[in-house]
Amino acid sequence: MEPAKEEGISVQDEAVDKSNFKNCNHIAFYRRQKLLHPGKSLYKALLDSVTLCNDSVTLQIINEKVSLLVEIYAIEGNVFRLKINEVSPLKSRYEVHDVLIKEPTTQRLSIAQKEAGILVLTCDHEDHKLHITANPFQIVLESKGETVLSVNGNGLLYFEHLQPPPQNSKSTAQNKEDTPTDSSQENQEDLGLWEEKFGSFLDIKANGPSSIGLDFSLHGFEHVYGIPEHAETLLLKNTSDNDAYRLFNLDVYGHKIHDKMGIYGSVPFLLAHKLNRTSGIFWLNSSETLVEINTKAVMEHVPCRSPPDVTKQRVVPQTDVRWMSESGIIDVFLLMGPSPFDLFKQYAQLTGTQALPPFFSLGYHQCRWNYEDEQDVEAVDAGFDEHDIPYDVIWLDIEHTEGKRYFTWDKKKFHNPKRMQELLKRKKRKLVVIIDPHIKVDPTYAIYSEAKKKGYFVKDRKGHDFEGICWPGSSSYLDFTSPEVREWYADQFAFRSYKGSTDILFVWNDMNEPSVFKGAELTMQRDAVHHGNWEHREVHNLYGFYQQMATAEGLIKRSEGQKRPFVLTRSFFAGSQKYGAVWTGDNVAKWSYLKISIPMLLTISIAGISFCGADVGGFIGDPDPELLVRWYQAGAYQPFFRGHANIDSKRREPWLFGDENTRLIREAIKERYTLLPYLYSLFYRAHTTAEPVMRPLWVEFPKEQETFGVEDEYMLGNALLVHPVAEQEITTMNILLPGSDEPMGSPEPQSSFSLPLTPWSWSARGVRCHSQGPHQVWYDFRRFRRQDCPGTLKIPVTLESIPVFQRGGSVVPLKTKVGRSTEWMTDISYELRVALDSKDFAVGELYLDDGHSFHYLQKKQFLHRKFTFHKKVFSSSCADEIGQYHTKCVVERILILGVQKQPTSVNANLQDGKDKEVVFTYDITTSMLTLEKLLLNIGDDWEIHIM
Repeated sequence: MEPAKEEGISVQDEAVDKSNFKNCNHIAFYRRQKLLHPGKSLYKALLDSVTLCNDSVTLQIINEKVSLLVEIYAIEGNVFRLKINEVSPLKSRYEVHDVLIKEPTTQRLSIAQKEAGILVLTCDHEDHKLHITANPFQIVLESKGETVLSVNGNGLLYFEHLQPPPQNSKSTAQNKEDTPTDSSQENQEDLGLWEEKFGSFLDIKANGPSSIGLDFSLHGFEHVYGIPEHAETLLLKNTSDNDAYRLFNLDVYGHKIHDKMGIYGSVPFLLAHKLNRTSGIFWLNSSETLVEINTKAVMEHVPCRSPPDVTKQRVVPQTDVRWMSESGIIDVFLLMGPSPFDLFKQYAQLTGTQALPPFFSLGYHQCRWNYEDEQDVEAVDAGFDEHDIPYDVIWLDIEHTEGKRYFTWDKKKFHNPKRMQELLKRKKRKLVVIIDPHIKVDPTYAIYSEAKKKGYFVKDRKGHDFEGICWPGSSSYLDFTSPEVREWYADQFAFRSYKGSTDILFVWNDMNEPSVFKGAELTMQRDAVHHGNWEHREVHNLYGFYQQMATAEGLIKRSEGQKRPFVLTRSFFAGSQKYGAVWTGDNVAKWSYLKISIPMLLTISIAGISFCGADVGGFIGDPDPELLVRWYQAGAYQPFFRGHANIDSKRREPWLFGDENTRLIREAIKERYTLLPYLYSLFYRAHTTAEPVMRPLWVEFPKEQETFGVEDEYMLGNALLVHPVAEQEITTMNILLPGSDEPMGSPEPQSSFSLPLTPWSWSARGVRCHSQGPHQVWYDFRRFRRQDCPGTLKIPVTLESIPVFQRGGSVVPLKTKVGRSTEWMTDISYELRVALDSKDFAVGELYLDDGHSFHYLQKKQFLHRKFTFHKKVFSSSCADEIGQYHTKCVVERILILGVQKQPTSVNANLQDGKDKEVVFTYDITTSMLTLEKLLLNIGDDWEIHIM
């Protein structure tokens, strides 16, 4: 949301003014760490200190006289954890809480070798080895004899020990025991050890310098991904000095694209992929973090059998990744894969899976800053019906409140909010309202007065309530890092507390980086103090995570634990997927922002947060009709689908751009609603097995190097390839259809562990596709024409639609028609779209439950169906017998693509043992067989035999 005009912050239609924000050179801990250059590490391991415990190996490392404690854990499922902390810190250093869903289950490590400055550790159940070199300290991680990753190979381990305050300002420069010195490059008084300036802002560091850093080398890898959020390419780029990827949550209105500055969210999870392996690094630190990347060619020695003792050399890629954080401890997880889906599961066993969203939230959302009043809401709602456009949710921004006091209503504009919600409820629609973390300083405002009395606000460094400027003017900020505050905040959503709210009201958490209009970088002072006497610098990237957590818990509590919440957040961190959805923030109504939204969403998705989207049409400015149509067409095939516009933008409800554009937008939105059964099934997989809903091509085609850098098209699940149109007035597009040497579908995860049972995730047997042919077959999703030769195609495009292809070997469940909202579609019949592969095989699934409660988890009320086409028999069977859910909904028709010969007859064998003849038609031009008037219950077992 844009900065306030009245507070003197400029409103821009272009990219953000970066002078309001730091670059790397402004960051003192970065400047200090950059004085340490690659080379031999200053640390050596004391192998005599090695202790073998039940769940870890510990040892000390030393830099001159300063010691650190190293803990190494082998975690079930091919994951290793490395923790480094001071042996005896002056005070406790911050360790991140609540992101991990539980303490990970460990496996026993054994010492295989300990001699000549080398320590070798092995796992009991996995073929992995850790080689620890004593001098210099270094760890090399091997898998089946292959070096995958090394730690501190460039000697960049950096750890600033907590120190007592200097006696006077002049001694600051001398008290730098852990800071490399290079007076020729840096004036020591400019190292920001005890205070740091940015513009007119002064950051007082009561605990002095406390930054940490470590380097990792990924051997054989040249393609790395992840570490959202940046408006950047999918494939991470090499960084240069003063241009690292920054992870620091900031309110960046109209963020610049192709830039490494931090914006709204931070997930310190990096993925690396090569032909035979996917690996990951999860850096668990919530303070400001900078990541440098350098991919290079290195020489590798290859043993040669003949003649003896001769080695050959070959050039291989290597990617070095350097992590630098302002504070905390080193706590890093090394994820070994080896497949992309193994990696997603490993990350999810640490941070949790995507919450299963309520079904309505997968429909279309209509938002604007701001719908004026109740009459405006009614008129917009009626407009969707008048123009035959389905939608599920209308949103209210800050103007719906009484003077920006959250949990209240403007008495003139929204004088009867319950009536307004009742009218929406009758139409089976929902309302989302904005609730930000800042609280107006006003003793007559109950939320403020109660929170102040209880001491629930973040403090400044002098112990007073921190006050900053945000939408209401002078504001205090709730300290969501406190469990007590979160519990109190959750109670505010109770109907008795939140007057005027009903059970169709859901929540949008905005401005929760947190945004502070007159703060340094428009955020909270780093020396502000949170629960437990932790400074804001320690927990900054967690602030929005904690607000979304408390909000989600509040909505669950409101329903007495029965109904799933929907909460959208702008600021996020690792693990935010457990609590709801995210979006990419304040984008601009330009083609370049539509284009960059695709890699942004892919990056967020593979970092664990499947429920993500970008504001359709662009938040800032006024899109031309073609751009708006193209954005709707793209958004219809992305996880979170919301149209949004800022207060200075022209009204842009879908019917305001002429009849033809209204028709095109209507068709895009209806296409989304037709697709909902498939999309909901994908969210079931994200929830149970951590598979991203929206995923890069390389995830599904991990052995095709041509896919590794593709970011303008993607897979929606494993069945649909989508290529949004992100350029103006184009008539042809190049589409990569991969799979010349790939089997259908993703491999079964190779590790045997299960994701933990929590209120947010559960384990179930999945349906995956298996190898069925020498090459991949594709079908145009609308015209049904078959493409037997994967590769790059040049295809014509019109404004009617965007290219979508169905993968041969898949089954996609659809609805045969749409209703005014998702609730109107409960009993609408299904169409199954079956796309045969080169061996005339296909498999798919459907997940179904009541769409709103936790009964799928608490009472096992769900259906999970498996569909298979094999040897001219199409069958429906139960994929998980634990689930029981009764529905009258039927399969009305089945389209089978790729049937090479017209059948003579088609018969259905029903669950009750009866047979019936099936009405069918065959299109010889597309080789499509259509089975109609089936009326087969979606929950029954049945077979269809094609003669």
